[in-house]
Amino acid sequence: MSAPTLNHQATGYDARQAYCMAEAAELAYQTPERIEATAAGWGFDRVRHHHSTFSPPFALSDTQAYTMASPTMVVTAFRGTEPAQLRDWLSDTSTPPWPGPARTGLVHHGFAEALRAVFPSVLAAVEELRDDEQTVWFTGHSLGGALAMPAAAWLHFEDPWLSAHGVYTFGQPRTCDRVLAEAYDEALGDRTFRVVNNNDVVAQVPPEPVFHHVRALRYIDSSGRVRESMPVVSGLLDRGRGMTSDPLAPASDGMRDHLVKAYVAALEKNLP
Repeated sequence: MSAPTLNHQATGYDARQAYCMAEAAELAYQTPERIEATAAGWGFDRVRHHHSTFSPPFALSDTQAYTMASPTMVVTAFRGTEPAQLRDWLSDTSTPPWPGPARTGLVHHGFAEALRAVFPSVLAAVEELRDDEQTVWFTGHSLGGALAMPAAAWLHFEDPWLSAHGVYTFGQPRTCDRVLAEAYDEALGDRTFRVVNNNDVVAQVPPEPVFHHVRALRYIDSSGRVRESMPVVSGLLDRGRGMTSDPLAPASDGMRDHLVKAYVAALEKNLP
């Protein structure tokens, strides 16, 4: 993995930053040793690992992430999960959502509990490693994206002095209700970019109207071009294709588009 240099001063959507953040999200799936070696090659000389287990109603689960720091940036990347486990999380409808940060709106119970298990460790690492006014960033793929966005929300609404400078998520499922989504858009909408690859079905669940996305979409179309919105017709066709099989089955087109490697490859093609 040889990501281009991350830009701590990036504002708005930046194609190079999106690619770098996708590679950082992909790195979260690797071993601690691989994470540390790769981060060092990217110029991040300090790394903290986060791992916590918890027991939601449906199965014993764990949350994994890492935080890396350079003289200019602190980046936390959350790891995703296997499709079968994600299916269990998204099908749990018996447990009510959690209150959002600062009692703002609601967060999907499974995602909130997964974040709660590891967030104290993440917050401690960010506070420790941000020792020279470095910018703060969050990223994640799949479940990792569903943790990166509320992590940024909790940080902003409850520790605003550490508010994130940028958030990039890839294949993120819907995470919160409309109240929190709108509050998040107002506070962090210009710093957050939710990237969706063509027919990625994970970005279409859990269903509306209970759960919502934040609005800052970047859509990778079928030709691999990054667009600022998903065309209505294309979106309907994608959803139709996703319904032809189990949306979280590894063999489906929607699941292939969800793979983190597919995001990295597409965003690399969009580099300037």
